[in-house]
Formats: sequence, structure tokens, C-alpha cells
Amino acid sequence: MKKYLLSIFTLILPLLTFAQKAQEMGVDEKIDQAFGNATGWFVNLIFYQIDFGGDVKVYWVLFPLILGATYFTFYFNFINFRGFLTSIRIVSGKYDDLEGRHDHKVEVSDSVFTDDGDNPDTIRVEGHEGEVSHFQALTAALSATVGLGNIAGVAIAVSIGGAGATFWMIVAGFLGMASKFVECTLGVKYRDIAEDGTVYGGPMYYLTKGLKSKGLGKLGKVLAGLFAVFVIGGSIGGGNMFQVNQAFQLVENITGGEASFLHGRGWLFGLIMAVLVGIVIIGGIKKIAKVTDKIVPFMVVIYVAASLFVIFANYDMIGTAFVQIFDGAFSPEGVAGGAIGVLVQGFRRAAFSNEAGVGSASIAHSAVKTKYAASEGMVALLEPFIDTVVICTMTALVLIITGNVTASNSGLNDAQAILLTSGAFESAISWFPYVLTVAVVLFAFSTMISWSYYGFQGWAYLFGRTKKMEYAYKIMFCIFVVIGAAASLGSVIGFSDAMIFAMMVPNMVGIVLLAPKVKEELNKYMAAIKAKKAN
Repeated sequence: MKKYLLSIFTLILPLLTFAQKAQEMGVDEKIDQAFGNATGWFVNLIFYQIDFGGDVKVYWVLFPLILGATYFTFYFNFINFRGFLTSIRIVSGKYDDLEGRHDHKVEVSDSVFTDDGDNPDTIRVEGHEGEVSHFQALTAALSATVGLGNIAGVAIAVSIGGAGATFWMIVAGFLGMASKFVECTLGVKYRDIAEDGTVYGGPMYYLTKGLKSKGLGKLGKVLAGLFAVFVIGGSIGGGNMFQVNQAFQLVENITGGEASFLHGRGWLFGLIMAVLVGIVIIGGIKKIAKVTDKIVPFMVVIYVAASLFVIFANYDMIGTAFVQIFDGAFSPEGVAGGAIGVLVQGFRRAAFSNEAGVGSASIAHSAVKTKYAASEGMVALLEPFIDTVVICTMTALVLIITGNVTASNSGLNDAQAILLTSGAFESAISWFPYVLTVAVVLFAFSTMISWSYYGFQGWAYLFGRTKKMEYAYKIMFCIFVVIGAAASLGSVIGFSDAMIFAMMVPNMVGIVLLAPKVKEELNKYMAAIKAKKAN
């Protein structure tokens, strides 16, 4: 570990001087412009908008996400609703005795399918403990989704779409629960386990193994390769540089803006964050899970408690707020504004906040200790509910009740939107902006450590699982933490956003084709639960 950290310092220190000088000379802006010119075609392709006439323009990537989530909702008989209580029981440990995990040894087999179509890796996984608990897998995945989108994204969404946008945000959250169930079940079913017990999972593996079982092996390899490239790009940009950049802007503002000691010293903030991130990610998913299972519940409780305080401090406005939400949601302007405001503007910066359908969360969930793949799929469906239905809705209600939903705010960027939300809380809790600043930093930190794991899984899939490749990725990731805090990289962030959205394309193709496999796993697990109840 000391050798690893020394390597990080050795590579980062020369970059500090370069980053500071580049910022002073405006070199970062020139680099950003050149990068934008080179990658603009890809960004424009992913974020192409279909014009429906008038002011209604919708990004095409929304349609496969929404249609896919709706399809899964019906295909699995509203699993996002009827499986909710079962999911809570699984997380609480009520069905742990079904797992039968007692001194299981790690078995290693080749990824070759048997004559009857079963996957030996699945059989092996069913007798293996995995690396983390259901609760830790949930918090590790939540740490990557709960973040700036819940604060800045919602503020932008309701500013553009009005109060009615909140309703469509909730609908999107409930639909996303079905997509999350499918991809995370597949993540466990087709995961790989190394000889040392390390789990490798996610869309790369269920696209290759799952589609191979359906006679689509070549298609699976192509889709898996594309996903791996996209997840690496997304981890460095949206899951890293964007997070630390926005966190620094808020810290700089709360400590005095241009008069702050940190003004012009983003590299210093980035260095501190890089060291902290490096210390955590060197330990892999177990270390990440141990950190996130403490940070995430703390963040969620503090944020929800503060939201409830603001809401009940203005209890006389609660009824009016819900009237605004429903009236706005079902008026023609509200529907268009909500769809664009929430599903596009609000969640673009956080990959639709809950990332349902993108496939990233299945990487974290695949490391779970379980005998039944569907058990983790059930746990995963809680993620969009907590992230979107609860936390995002709380933010929206605070903004609506405090009168911060106005068209004049629709042009805000993410940093300004965070300040708008901060001001809304400050109207009821004078000291809360300081708490929110700490929360944003923790949100950014937890998002970075989880996305580092996502990116590493894609990296390992493409370049191998050697220690040398592992260190190469983790050192690179830490270096980009410093760059993200110090530089103005708008085009890079736009490109990384496009990479995250692009992950949806190969993932959605795979999970639609593999939905019958998920149904088999669900039936198997529900039968085990039924048998337990019968006894």
C-alpha cells in the first residue's frame, strides 16, 4: 500500500505545477476547445434531440430507457411494486438462511456452457460467498447515484419543468426500479470469480456469457467491448472530474468566493481528494463497501431530515405544493416541461440520477454474497426508489415550498443550482449551507470511489486482471481527480456525459434479450421463499 501511495504522489506532484500554470495561462481552455472539436460528433450523436414541434425537443436516448423500463414493468408483473416489501426483508436479513453459505470454497471453471444450456459460472457462483453483503452492495451502488443530481439536477429540473416535473420524476423513478432489477440480477448470474475470490461482474460479463447462451456470442463480445470502453470514459469524467470540480466550486464559494484561500487553488483541493480516494480504492470493493455503508446512510438521513424540517416548518404550504405538482403534471405545458426538465435536464448531469438501464450499478451488485441471483435484483430495485422517489422528491418539495421554482432559474448551471438549493434550505435552517457543503463533498467522494470500481471493472475486462493493470488504472484515476478540480474542462465533461449515456445502448440491447433468463431466476428465488414460509 505504501508503494502504491508513493507512486501516486510521484506522478501527481509534477502535475500540480503544470495544472496551476496551465490554469493561469488559459491553456486548459484551449485544450478543452480542441478536445471539444475532436469529440463533438460523438456528443452530438448521443445527445441528438428529436423535434416534436414547438419547444418540445427530447433526446433520443430517453426513449430506449423509458420504453425499456415500461416493458420490464409489465413483463415482470409490476415487480417494482409487488416486490418492494420482499426487497426490504432481504436487506434486513430475513431470508439469509436461504443462502446456505457455510464454508463454501471458491471453484474456478472455464466459461463454457453445458449441453443443457446452463452456465458453469452460475453454478459456481451459487456456491460462493461473494465479497459483500446485500446492504453493502446496495450502499455501494447508491453512493454512485446519490449525489449532485439529487441537489443540482432537481433544482434545474423544476426550474425548467415547473412543480409538475416532480410528478414525472417520481414516475421515472418507479419505472427505473424494474430496469435495475433486471440488470442487477444478470450481474450476479453471469459474474466471474477469480481464484482469490475477487468478483468481476457487470454488463461486460452478462453480455458475453448471456448472449452466447442464446447463440449470439459475436454480438455479445462487441456489445461488451463497447460497454467497457464507455464505462472507463464515464468513470474518469462524470464519475470523477465532474464530481470533484463541482464540489470544489461549492467549497470555494462557501469559504469566501474570490476572497477564499482556495481561490485559484483547485489543485490543492483535488490533491486532498485524490489521496483520500486512493486510500479507499486500493482496497477494492470490500474497502469501498465498508466506507459507503457508513457514509451513504449518514448522508441520506441528514439530507432527508433537513428536508422534512424545511417542509414541516412551512406546513401551511404543503397542500399548495402538492396542488402545484399535480396541476403542473397534467397540464400540457407541465407534461412537456416535466419530461424535458426531469428526464433530460435534471438527470443528465447524474446519468439520470439513478442510472437505471445504464448498467453501471450491476457492477457493484454483482459482488454480493448470495446463492440466488434474483435476490440481489430485488435489493437493487430499492435503489431508484431511495435515490429518485425519496431524495429527489424531498429536494423538489423544499424548492417548491420555499418559492424557488421560477423560470428565471432555468438557465442555471450545476454549481449555481447547488447554491439555489442551499439557499432554499438556508431560509429555514440558517446554518445548513455549511452542512450541505459537507454533504456535497461526501456525495462527490462516495460517487468517485464507486465509479472508480466501475471503471476498473471495464479496464480489467479490456486489459487483463494483473496487479500492474490494476495499479495503472487506479493511479490514472487519482491523477484525474487533481485535473478535474484544477482545470476548466467543459467539453471533457460533456464527452464523459455522452459516454455514460452511451453505456445504455449495449446494455439495453442485452437486458431485453436476456429478460427470460431473469424470469427463471426470479421464479427460482420466489419458490425458495415460498418453501421457507411453508415450513
